[in-house]
Amino acid sequence: MSLFHTPYAFFVWLVTLLGLGVPTAAPPGVPSHYSGEAQKLADPNYGPIPGLSDHYSSYWGVERPFPGNITDPVFPTEVGPPAEDDHTWQNLLSAEWIIFEFYQQGIERFTDEDFVKVGMPNNTRRRLMEIRNNEAGHLRIFQNQISPTSIKPGPCKYNFPLQDPRSYLAFMSVIEISSMAFLTGLVQEAKSVSAQGAMAAISQTETRHEIWALTEIWKVNPFAGPSDTVFPYANQILYSTHNLIVPGSCPLENPEYPHPRQLLPALSAAPDTKSLAPGATITLAFTDKDNQPVFDPHTQYYAVFFHSLLNVSVPIDTKGFPGRPIEATIPDVFETRGVIVALIANEPGAPTKESVVAGPAVILEQPVELGPELVRGGTN
Repeated sequence: MSLFHTPYAFFVWLVTLLGLGVPTAAPPGVPSHYSGEAQKLADPNYGPIPGLSDHYSSYWGVERPFPGNITDPVFPTEVGPPAEDDHTWQNLLSAEWIIFEFYQQGIERFTDEDFVKVGMPNNTRRRLMEIRNNEAGHLRIFQNQISPTSIKPGPCKYNFPLQDPRSYLAFMSVIEISSMAFLTGLVQEAKSVSAQGAMAAISQTETRHEIWALTEIWKVNPFAGPSDTVFPYANQILYSTHNLIVPGSCPLENPEYPHPRQLLPALSAAPDTKSLAPGATITLAFTDKDNQPVFDPHTQYYAVFFHSLLNVSVPIDTKGFPGRPIEATIPDVFETRGVIVALIANEPGAPTKESVVAGPAVILEQPVELGPELVRGGTN
């Protein structure tokens, strides 16, 4: 006599024996096309805890470290309105996925020997792993800061300059400097004092990453003067990263990134730029052919350059655009250190985000020779 009363009973016994398990439905509130595994991340005590575990410093594997290995969005576990800073933390988490994936892809793409061959220190890749681990910790911190009533966005697919180790490391400087610039803006957007403090602490870690790159990779003075650059409109910098995102690759349930956003035309210097140092005259380029600025012939426009705690406005001639190129001179009053953030505005000083009509562009001043190199490589 058979031990199994039905074929299904035999099937259940077989899959149990083989350790396959019977498929289970996703948890309530999770769309059926997700496994639901990411919902474990809703518990802030799940997995290694940043600040307590050395996982976010001393993991040396090539595979994605936790929580970067769990790529579905985390859906709300409670019903209610979002917390006051949820949108800001969602923006930060979406941006952090870009940064984390940049380091992860570089570690996968390049070997220790690849970096050594272009004159970089022997420990370059290992240090990049450590930075990657820090960024994984940022993922977890930002996930935990989003309240249970809001979704925690998952990653998209991204395109990075991975042609060679040097261009990769040059773009790293832009990534880290941009992180510092948009964090100074996001601190101003945060409502709670604890959120402001957490963002300030994260920005210090990004600064340490950039100091390593400046001293060990580029062999230059890491000091940027008495203050790094403060830029007030963080979401404009975040939106400028959209060209790194593969169109249509983000989870459909992800919130808008960034929120809110203005869809401003992308701004850069022309590819034939020889210098981006203070005092240099540059031709402006609007790199998205499907999103070009429209200038009112009766309005005076300005190139506004932010550096340190200051900004300087330079009138520009937009008549004849796009047939006639627009030029601007980077103010020579600035020290050749740190970073300059440039944009086009219809008022001097760009006093409101609504006055901005194009940009911003992050201009690397340290080391100053990397700026034109990045523009020529199409990575700025």
